[in-house]
Amino acid sequence: MKFGLFVYCTVGRRPELEAGMAGRNPALYQRMIQELGRYAAFAEERGYFGFGHPEHHLQIEGFEASNDPCLMASWLARHTQRMKIITCGFVSTANNPLATAEKIATLDHMLEGRFGVGLVRGYQARWVENFKVRPELKAVGPWTKDSADDALNREYFAEFVEVVVKALASETFSHHGKFWTFPPPDFVNPHEHPVYARFGQGVDADMRVREIGIAPRPFQDDIPLYGGFSASLRTAKFWARYRGRPIIMSDNAEFLRLLWSEWREEAAAHGHEVQPGKEACWGGIMICAETDAKAQALFEDMAWFWKTWAVPFGQGLPNLLVGSPDTINRRIEEISKAVPIDETFLLLPAGIHPPEQIEDSLDRFARQVMPNWG
Repeated sequence: MKFGLFVYCTVGRRPELEAGMAGRNPALYQRMIQELGRYAAFAEERGYFGFGHPEHHLQIEGFEASNDPCLMASWLARHTQRMKIITCGFVSTANNPLATAEKIATLDHMLEGRFGVGLVRGYQARWVENFKVRPELKAVGPWTKDSADDALNREYFAEFVEVVVKALASETFSHHGKFWTFPPPDFVNPHEHPVYARFGQGVDADMRVREIGIAPRPFQDDIPLYGGFSASLRTAKFWARYRGRPIIMSDNAEFLRLLWSEWREEAAAHGHEVQPGKEACWGGIMICAETDAKAQALFEDMAWFWKTWAVPFGQGLPNLLVGSPDTINRRIEEISKAVPIDETFLLLPAGIHPPEQIEDSLDRFARQVMPNWG
């Protein structure tokens, strides 16, 4: 079992967030990115395999100041040599799929194959409404469940993923869908350029553009693909078509067994055979301390963060890996008996806790938990 980290890119400690407008404070943002770089280097030295981060915008409050996923990935890569950097992920409603594929391929080269990527639907309406690439799309969450907006978003997301995957895998391609058409119908380049026809593909001698392709081709033949945080069988089965792994932060062993089984069945229906443990990823909020009591005390500010920030978006408290090494080992053992796990993501209270606490937790986990699951 491999262990990776995930951060929300929170800029402040609880009192700083409670003071308001923390995301606009350049000193707090500078401190955050320096701490994230420090944690990535620290974790790499101790054997953690990856470092994940999301995409969110307009975060003047500072709870998730993680705007440009490419810039954050580059920043984290600057502080590491071997660790995977995992952008999880590009929000479909705010991104052109063709541009997204180019960014993924380019980052994969800049990181020399140390890149993993997630694609997600988008649930924070305030920024989605300002960044969305099509006017009819809406952010989705419990408030849109089973609505027409939810169905449209899901249909759009399926096409977005199809285009991204196709672009990454193809020399040249065309796509004619409900939301995107590449290249535009009957498009003829407005001037002659012999290089297109002589040294490329997809463009006829009369400058009619039949197919397009992204450049560069990805560094990896098979970039690790993640489905973002999910608790949905429907979403898990969608990702099985592409061998994409949803990250499931649940403590319900029965549900995990069902999801792993459904994913594997759907993957087989699409011709994919995968090793046990590759069906999905598991994880939870992690705070590792000398005793359960100390870990629980440290968890109080993270619990406040979750109640204040995540619950209004309809997100229940995820699985908790909070406690002493013995307690956390027992929890991992319980779940690993239910389902095979290849990758576990540990959600850190980065920003909420100071570096000394974060690094103590990471070090203790690396010394007293990780060796039991290598």
